[in-house]
Amino acid sequence: MFSKVLIANRGEIAVRIIRACREMGLATVAVCSTADKSALHAQIADECVCIGPAPSKDSYLNMHAILAACEQTGVDAVHPGFGFLSENAYFDRLCGTCGVKFIGPTPEAIELLGNKARAKATMKAAGVPVVPGSDGAVADEEEAARIAERIGYPVMVKASAGGGGRGIRIAHTPEEFSNAFNTARKEAIACFGDGDLYLEKFLINPRHIEIQVLADEHGNVLHLGERDCSIQRRNQKMIEECPSPARVMTEELRQRMGEAAKRAVKAAGYTNAGTIEFLVDRDGNFYFMEMNTRIQVEHPITELVTGVDIVKSQLKVAMGERLELSQDQVKMTGHAIECRINAENPAQGFRPCPGKIQALYTPGGPGVRIDSAVYAGYEIPPYYDSMIAKLIVYAPTRQEAIMKMRWALAEFLVEGVDTNIDFQLSLLHNKVFEQGTYDIGFLDRLLSK
Repeated sequence: MFSKVLIANRGEIAVRIIRACREMGLATVAVCSTADKSALHAQIADECVCIGPAPSKDSYLNMHAILAACEQTGVDAVHPGFGFLSENAYFDRLCGTCGVKFIGPTPEAIELLGNKARAKATMKAAGVPVVPGSDGAVADEEEAARIAERIGYPVMVKASAGGGGRGIRIAHTPEEFSNAFNTARKEAIACFGDGDLYLEKFLINPRHIEIQVLADEHGNVLHLGERDCSIQRRNQKMIEECPSPARVMTEELRQRMGEAAKRAVKAAGYTNAGTIEFLVDRDGNFYFMEMNTRIQVEHPITELVTGVDIVKSQLKVAMGERLELSQDQVKMTGHAIECRINAENPAQGFRPCPGKIQALYTPGGPGVRIDSAVYAGYEIPPYYDSMIAKLIVYAPTRQEAIMKMRWALAEFLVEGVDTNIDFQLSLLHNKVFEQGTYDIGFLDRLLSK
């Protein structure tokens, strides 16, 4: 059993983890940069250690400073949250070397699944459907062009070490291929220090549907159903739903995707919480895209629909406990929607808008949840992600959830900085969203008009 946990993150996810630890009777240690000394996570933890200057590379990505904080405060475990060091195998190993439990998968699983080409090969061997493409990284542009001709255009050129929508280019014709390949390689080297690329067939207007999984250290694996994350701008998610409103998402398809996700977990030797991301076409065919080896931003909608506290499950699995549920005990009831509230200006190309929050009012009531770390008087720093809150609603039906989200967004007040609240509200009134017929290209098409 743990007695004290350090949260190697900031913002709403750090607050979320601290609260889960408190409910389990675990002491908490927050870490903060100099820009976050007045942040909520730094205030509510039992202890807080300042680990460096404002830039992420000097603080939240500073492994040695974080491990020094672990030594200083005598923690048993580190929860990395999402982003920052959450999918860093080297940090995972360092934690083990220092006698601190990394609350997540093994470094070997992170390495395997973090390399998109190796992950795809592993999934293919395990019988998980994959998008047609290259078998691993391509040797050079010439080989890549031959593969593109074989699988047919359009094709996606993707960074093997990619993530967050970086290192991806689409070639619709052979004439576009060379530029797409070389641009993707340059971005991959700049962002990840790794220029390896692989190819995939580009599916036209698919859905982005992911399966939440949990796996303990005793060989037990279960899935918690799906989330639809197809409302995206430039590969960045904006609104998520659980379950998916896609017409093809039948109970039979849900079970097939869930079983495929479980095979993926077992093939990778994966433990703790994770997410298998799939692309689903109009005919209900699904293809493995990638696995996120951490908790997801959108985990609350799964929690509301299944009743499973995913963060507590992470902590228990890391302590060596068995999963408390079997697959047949997992039930999906009702509908949940999450909107990411960002400090940004949609009218100016979604430009980030850091600054001081002068006034704040958040909606409440039955079925309304706010995951946030901001407060009136809080100064949003310019160094980090622009998300300031997650607004989550739950209702018995999708239509009721939409109605609840509409009034919740209308009540949400943030003064002092620009936000995307009004833009989110406009999406909730969009006919395509209402009908649930959107795909991953919907939002980009809408914004290009």
